[in-house]
Parts: sequence; structure tokens; C-alpha cells
Amino acid sequence: MSESANGYDDRTIKQRLASARAAAEGESERRKQLECLVVRYRNRPDRCTITPRECSETERLTHWLSADLSAVVDLEDAR
Repeated sequence: MSESANGYDDRTIKQRLASARAAAEGESERRKQLECLVVRYRNRPDRCTITPRECSETERLTHWLSADLSAVVDLEDAR
């Protein structure tokens, strides 16, 4: 970021948009595919666990997120 003495970004809107676009393109290349596993229970809420698809077995021990299935929504429904 290009800052002036007063701390504000002096770049033009075009420059900032170009910078944001370049960052987003780089992010999409780094973005990993996710895998979802749903475990259904009889006496408690079903759980959804999400992990990166490309994880090793060792990484899966720490690279995960679980939530009650009722808290998970379809991406298209949330848009």
C-alpha cells in the first residue's frame, strides 16, 4: 500500500482495484478444495466435518472444522 504522511492510501481507485483483482486471482490459485463428511447420530444432532481435500492423514488431525449439520447452509442459498 502506498501511504502518504497522513496515513491515507494515495493510490487511485483504478490502482487499488487492480491490486485487489491481482490478489484475488492469486488467492483463487491457492484456494484448496474442501471435503465434507457428515456423521449421523440417533440421540444428538448430526455433525458436519470439513477438511481440505489435499490433507495428509497427519494434517487431518489438526486441519478440520466441525459443526452441527443444522448450522450448515448451502452456498447458493446464502448468496
